[in-house]
Amino acid sequence: MITVNFTGAARKSFQTDSLTITQNVSTISELITYLISQKPENTPGFDGKNLLIAVNGVDSSALDGNNTHLQSDDIVNIIPIIHGGANTHTIFTINNHQVGLFEINKSNANKEYLLSLRKKFPKLNLQAISSKFILDKDHAKKIITISINHKLNDQLLSDKIETDLLLRFSNTTQINDAIQNVGLSKSKNFILIAIGSKSNLTKLHETIYGDLNTLFKNNNSNFLKKYFEISTQTMNSIESKTPLVDLLVEKASILI
Repeated sequence: MITVNFTGAARKSFQTDSLTITQNVSTISELITYLISQKPENTPGFDGKNLLIAVNGVDSSALDGNNTHLQSDDIVNIIPIIHGGANTHTIFTINNHQVGLFEINKSNANKEYLLSLRKKFPKLNLQAISSKFILDKDHAKKIITISINHKLNDQLLSDKIETDLLLRFSNTTQINDAIQNVGLSKSKNFILIAIGSKSNLTKLHETIYGDLNTLFKNNNSNFLKKYFEISTQTMNSIESKTPLVDLLVEKASILI
């Protein structure tokens, strides 16, 4: 007898949190084939691909992958892997660091919400930035790259990369000013920046799924130009397809 626990989309596919498998399956591959055959009709598809599978808490990729042998009383957790490009989040890699951006509804824009996520996911670096202060994925990725590189070189603006991110998006070295300007505000959505392993990012996504809004829905270019005092003349002087991003990133990169 094997217990299979589902999360996220897999839970929706099977309309349950877990199943007890009495069928004789000896490997993960056989288990997936069996599960595909048992999926209820008229539920979201389940093709057995793009999954993180843990056996008794151990990632199957650290075992024998889909050839991992299963035994009676094993507990198998099946977690669909999220991919970058979804309209509520995006996932990408910077210098071997997995990074996720999630747009969170303003109803959760409070310190307690962020602290609870940090407590639940201690292996993730989590920071909240007001959505108005991030233009798009390119802007976010370039500034996060600066922070990650400075962390690798032990040159952060503060002790923690979370604080470094806050300071660079706000273009200041004053922590209190950064918190007040680009931190959490009850009247605004925020973008949750998460840095860590793919498995933890997936689990985070499953936890906050109901709190998500469309990522980068609004065009914040006029606000950012006004806030950071970037003139049209300055914009026109930059030979680039993304002059505003380049100027914002330059401001963030020269902070010391």
